[in-house]
Amino acid sequence: MHLPAPSLEPVVHLTVRVAAPIEAGDITGLNSRGRRRIIPITGGTVSGTLNGRVLPGGADFQLVVSETCADLDARYLLQLDDPEWPGAHVFVQNRALRRGSAEDIAKLVRGEPVDPAAIYFRCAPTFEVSHPALAWMTQSLFIGTGARFPDRVEMRFFRVV
Repeated sequence: MHLPAPSLEPVVHLTVRVAAPIEAGDITGLNSRGRRRIIPITGGTVSGTLNGRVLPGGADFQLVVSETCADLDARYLLQLDDPEWPGAHVFVQNRALRRGSAEDIAKLVRGEPVDPAAIYFRCAPTFEVSHPALAWMTQSLFIGTGARFPDRVEMRFFRVV
């Protein structure tokens, strides 16, 4: 039996504007590890198969597990401006892994630019949609890649086909 290898279909490019990180400190307890950092999401843009904007009010709830690695859990809302889906919303929960050298991660934390090629930033977004025509987003797996800049995060999401 031959099983086909999956391929990737580009879906969207997001520019997510962010505010200064909130350092919430070391966490302790059952199943807890690391230092909690919260990155407020202040807005952004969506382009590609979908077009619209990232609404303010979301956040990236990071768990910094070492000086080189962080477990990311971003949650935010997109408002689409496509004529096909006027006023439709897409809720995004984006789990990600970001790792790099201790020096490069320290630069990111200080808000300094780092070459995106030096950082491993991969994600697995899931979606909730408010329009039936967007149900395909809830019926496929998606992966993505990202880059952190001082004032924003750039991401590309791909549907696994």
